[in-house]
Amino acid sequence: MEIKNLELYLENRRIIEENEKLRHKALLLHQENDALLSQLLQQRSSSHPPNSARDKNPLENWFMDYDIQRA
Repeated sequence: MEIKNLELYLENRRIIEENEKLRHKALLLHQENDALLSQLLQQRSSSHPPNSARDKNPLENWFMDYDIQRA
């Protein structure tokens, strides 16, 4: 019984450690995504003149412009 508990404890520790690594990786990816989105929005805003109606949701507008250009 004690051996089984020890095995389960060790497996649980491995899972916890892997989860921490994955959380760290997810945080780094989120930060990278934020940085890339910021760059994209800066590039887009420098290529389009300001428009108060369009500035309410610049990311949505970018996707709409992208779909129109692809059509």
